[in-house]
Amino acid sequence: MMRRVRYHENGGPEVLRVETTDVPTPGPGELLLHTEAVGVTLPVVRKVREGGLALPASLGGEVAGEVVALGPGVTDFAVGDRVTGLCFADGYAEHSVLPVAMTSPIPEHATAVDAVALVRSGLVALGAYEAARPAEGESVLVTAAASGVGHLAVQLAKARGAQRVVGAVGSAAKADFVRSLGADEVVTYDGLADVEPVGIVLDAVGGELLSPALAALAPGGRLVAYSSGGGTFEAYDLLVGAKAVIGFQMALIARHRPALMEQWRRELWELHAAGRVRAHVHAELPLERAAEAHGIIEARVNAGKVVLRPV
Repeated sequence: MMRRVRYHENGGPEVLRVETTDVPTPGPGELLLHTEAVGVTLPVVRKVREGGLALPASLGGEVAGEVVALGPGVTDFAVGDRVTGLCFADGYAEHSVLPVAMTSPIPEHATAVDAVALVRSGLVALGAYEAARPAEGESVLVTAAASGVGHLAVQLAKARGAQRVVGAVGSAAKADFVRSLGADEVVTYDGLADVEPVGIVLDAVGGELLSPALAALAPGGRLVAYSSGGGTFEAYDLLVGAKAVIGFQMALIARHRPALMEQWRRELWELHAAGRVRAHVHAELPLERAAEAHGIIEARVNAGKVVLRPV
């Protein structure tokens, strides 16, 4: 038997419940993981509140731990391997089933918490930056700069040669944290109009922030939108400044360009090993406090990643 988190109705963090169920059996091309760490993300939090899954539902997501069983046909991994990856159900659980295609090894120098804080969020951050086709020495603005993805995007932009990195945050209380990551400037969202224009905006917020983020671009600049927050803008705002908006989705890279994703993954671990990118964890909480973890994300008070520890 194992513990897992499910919800029987949509709503806020309070709908999450810890239940007991059988340990799953991995199918063809799958691994069974003894889950040591789970990354909590805004898209998953939104799914609980807004719906989209048949109820009752369990939560997928970023997990890391030790392989304890192999499904039929699995040859790339062995029992005892330490891995991280993305699962589609029962991610908030003591055991998780991972598709081999969504799984990668954890280097010896890293922990399971390092893995869930760095890999998926780091891939999104690095992929969004790459989507802008950056030139060395450009200036970059990162919205949600203290978030699980944003705090890595700030560091990756500096590591990749950005001359100036501006972190945009929802609260001035996060400014010191973002500066500690290497940001040259930090502004709150209501101060975006005063930012010296940048060549690239990496936007993880969307919604009402999309237009002021677009206005922060210099002529010829590119905004990469990778949030699930929606938002609209006037086409004329692109035309008048010869600006571009680029959508980025990690799932498309995983499906159609796995070699590129593996290249980015190697780069992330190399930068981590060299101390040039650090995955900051805002809170590590037991499975029973999953509702608290979701509350932190919904309130946007986290500085870095929020992680659940099932064991």
